[in-house]
Amino acid sequence: MEREDPPAEGEDPRAEGEGPPAEPPRWVRRVAPADVDWGALVAVPLLAVLSALIVGAVLIVISEGPGAVLPAYKALFRGAFIGWGSVSETLLASTPLMLAGLSVALGFRAGLFNIGAEGQMTVGGLTAVIVGVSFEGLPTVVHLPLALAAGVVGGAVWGLIPGALRAKTGAHEVITTIMLNFIAFRSLDYALKQPLVQAEGRFDPISEVVPPSASLPKILTWLPVEGAERLRLNLGFLIALAVAWLVYWLLFKSTVGFELRAVGANPSAAKYGGMGVVGAIVLVMAIAGGLGGAAGANETLGVLGKAFPGFTAMIGFDAIALALLGRSHPGGVVAASLLFGALRVGGRTMNTQTEVGIDLIVVIQALIIVFIAAPELVRAIYRVKGGKAAGRLTRGWST
Repeated sequence: MEREDPPAEGEDPRAEGEGPPAEPPRWVRRVAPADVDWGALVAVPLLAVLSALIVGAVLIVISEGPGAVLPAYKALFRGAFIGWGSVSETLLASTPLMLAGLSVALGFRAGLFNIGAEGQMTVGGLTAVIVGVSFEGLPTVVHLPLALAAGVVGGAVWGLIPGALRAKTGAHEVITTIMLNFIAFRSLDYALKQPLVQAEGRFDPISEVVPPSASLPKILTWLPVEGAERLRLNLGFLIALAVAWLVYWLLFKSTVGFELRAVGANPSAAKYGGMGVVGAIVLVMAIAGGLGGAAGANETLGVLGKAFPGFTAMIGFDAIALALLGRSHPGGVVAASLLFGALRVGGRTMNTQTEVGIDLIVVIQALIIVFIAAPELVRAIYRVKGGKAAGRLTRGWST
C-alpha cells in the first residue's frame, strides 16, 4: 500500500475524517467519561466514614471516658461480622437498603431527586401483602413471583405519578414525592383495617400473616452449623444483588441508560440531540418507584411476614444517604448498604454489651453524610488531591 503524505503545515487533519476526534461537548463528557479517577472517587467516601468514626470516638470519650471507645467499637464489629448469625443479620439488614438506595440513585443519575422511596416502599409492601394473603393455596413458584411483582408494580405506579407530574406540568418531584409519602402512610392505615387485609380478631391496623407460599425462603439453612435453621437471611438478598447488576447494566451498558444520564446531565442538550426528555423522566421515576416497591415487598414477604404502620422503619429516607455515599453508582450503593447494615446490626450488640447507646449509630450515619456533602473539606483534612478531569475524549464523538 502507498504511504500517504503527512498533512501540510496548518492543515486540519480532521478535514477528511483523519486524526484525533474533536472534543465532545462538556455534557457528553459528564455522561460518558472515559478516564475516571477511581482513587479519588473511592477515597473520599472511605475517608468520610473514617472521619465519622473518629468523631464518634470523641463523643464516646466525652460521654463515657477514654476507656469506652475500644470496647464499644469492638462490640460493634463483633456484632456485625463475627459468626454466621451476625453475618446473616448484617446482610438481611442491608437488603432493603440496597433496593431503596438504588431507587434514589437511579433518580439522581437522571437529574431527579426521588424523596418518595419511603412511600413507594409502603405501597409496594402493602400490595405484596394483599396478593400474598388473597391467593393462599397457590404453589410457591406462582405465588411468590406474583406477590413480588405486585410489590414492584405498586411502587412503580407510586413513582410514575410524580414522574408524570414533573414531565407534563413541571411540578417539582421533591414536593410531589414528599406529599405522596404522606398519602401512602394514611392509605396503609386505611387498608389495614379492611376485612380483606386485617388480621382476623384484631382491631388495630395489622395485616394477616403472609402464607409460606408467598414468603421469601431462607438461604442459609443448609450450613452445617448449630442454629442454621434460625439464620434469617432470605432470597431477597440475592435478588437485591441481581437488581443492582441490572441497574448497572441499564445505566452504563444500554442506550436507554445513556439517554437517562444525558437527560440528567443536560435536559436541553439531550432534547436537542433528539432524546425524549418527557419519556425519560416518566420512565426513570417509574423504575425508581418499582425498586422502592421491591424494597417494601422484601420487608413484608421476607422479614416481617405482614404489614403494619411504620413497617418500612424509615429505610426510604436512609436511601437518600446511601445514594449520596455510593456516589449514585450501583456498586457504591451496594457497598454503602452493607456498611449501614453492619452499623445497624453491630449497634445493637454495642448497645447491649457496653454503656454506649445505639443513638451513636444514628450520629455516625449522619456524620458520614455531612462529610460526603463536603468533599473538599475531606480532601483538605487528609490532603487528597482533587479528581482528574472527566477524562480523555470519547472516541468517535464530534462537535
